[in-house]
Amino acid sequence: MKKDILIVGTGLGGLASGLRLATQGYNVIFVEKAATPGGRLNRLEKDGFRFDTGPSFFSMPYEFEELMNDCGLPMPFDFIELDPLYTVHFRDSDKKFYLYKDLDKLSEQFENIEPNFKEKLNLYLKKSAELYNDTVNVVIKQNFDNIFDYLKALMQVNPKHLPVLFKNFWQQVGNYFDSKEARQIISLVAFFLGRTPFDTNAIYTLLSHIEFRHSGYYNVKGGMYTIVESLINLLRNYNVEFNFNTEIVDYESDSDKLEYLIDQNGKKWHADIYLINADAAFFRGKVFKREKYNDNHLNKMSWTMGYLTFYLGINTKLPQIEHHNYFIGSNYQQYSKNVMTDPGTLEKPYYYVNVISKNNPECAPDGCEALFFVCPVPNLLYKSNWQDKDQIIESIIVDFSKRISQDISSNIVVKEAFTPIDWRDKFNLYQGAGLGLSHKMDQIGAFRPANFDEIFKNTFYVGSSTLPGAGLPMVVISSKLATERIFNYNKNK
Repeated sequence: MKKDILIVGTGLGGLASGLRLATQGYNVIFVEKAATPGGRLNRLEKDGFRFDTGPSFFSMPYEFEELMNDCGLPMPFDFIELDPLYTVHFRDSDKKFYLYKDLDKLSEQFENIEPNFKEKLNLYLKKSAELYNDTVNVVIKQNFDNIFDYLKALMQVNPKHLPVLFKNFWQQVGNYFDSKEARQIISLVAFFLGRTPFDTNAIYTLLSHIEFRHSGYYNVKGGMYTIVESLINLLRNYNVEFNFNTEIVDYESDSDKLEYLIDQNGKKWHADIYLINADAAFFRGKVFKREKYNDNHLNKMSWTMGYLTFYLGINTKLPQIEHHNYFIGSNYQQYSKNVMTDPGTLEKPYYYVNVISKNNPECAPDGCEALFFVCPVPNLLYKSNWQDKDQIIESIIVDFSKRISQDISSNIVVKEAFTPIDWRDKFNLYQGAGLGLSHKMDQIGAFRPANFDEIFKNTFYVGSSTLPGAGLPMVVISSKLATERIFNYNKNK
């Protein structure tokens, strides 16, 4: 007999899990707060312009390939490796760095800046590769039933990596490079985890191995939202049901079993098994009303930074910039250390610009470009008032225009913006934290909110705030771990 499974949320973790379950014969039903699927992996369309609202590239494509292989399905979307991976622009400098996976091409750019750059980078990447290879299957791609199991797994990791645990990302990079430019460029990837190089553990320098050696970065043909559309199309082939504009606000249970989830209109949703794709900590507090996850406790946890994102449609082309571009300010180190808590300054440590129309011309009208800006800012714990958003956006547009030697201010025909308030309200991100819970050492592995419920045996979790963490590939891994839990629960009933 088919088991009914209700999935709350249609982020990538929920959709990937739904596909794994539907292809194994489960009857899958989705409920989604928003009017469209995708969670943060979404799309904004206006006046012929199309923008990815959240993630704008991905790495580790083999995790998507493994998902499709597990489901016995062909890859439903096309992706192309980016070359260069991205560019980096420093304030008060005309020099633009192209980040190539080809280390000879990359190293040439540091010839007069960082002596022996290639030799240093190879040593750094060798260590990054060791960190990746010695941890990925042991502590990233495994379920843990308790903290003891997790600590036992950690003991399998080569003890030579122990000193890394006592450093931050910036310190580890500084062990290999001397110049400001090299240190800042190599440490940029720490921001991808939603914190800064100064408060991200050095273990995450393994990301540099993924970036330069193991995988690189990829653009999805048609834009990142194509991933969501492709998964939705596959799910519909299995008669999966989608219910949008449906927010879960309450529940009913019977002892150790969840019986119903209740939406904002009072409708009760029953299933044999429940999978929560909403934030694992936030949902436990808001819906299940667990004391451990009330606001008092949640505010004491470590959250990622907020993001100010804005989307510009301009009626001119920008041949001088690439698909992915980082613009670093003169106060990188000082502001990076304070970005989580200091809402005061307009000058930012860096901002990112994605020109989605560069490789996807269908995302903008002829002769136009679609630009997506991301700036790290304090989350709502530290800055609750965003009345100054237009002032901040204007300062970035002025700076960007100066950096690319082309004033775009008179060319803007579409402008939309999301502050941390919007990210909170649209996607239930606690305090507008862009990537949910941070990856501090006491918030990873079994120290992260578990992907199985501590009370209800028929309830599980998937997504960036449970195992293994944030980022599209990690969320795909999360779907595998969560569905393994569900298969084992069903088998042992």
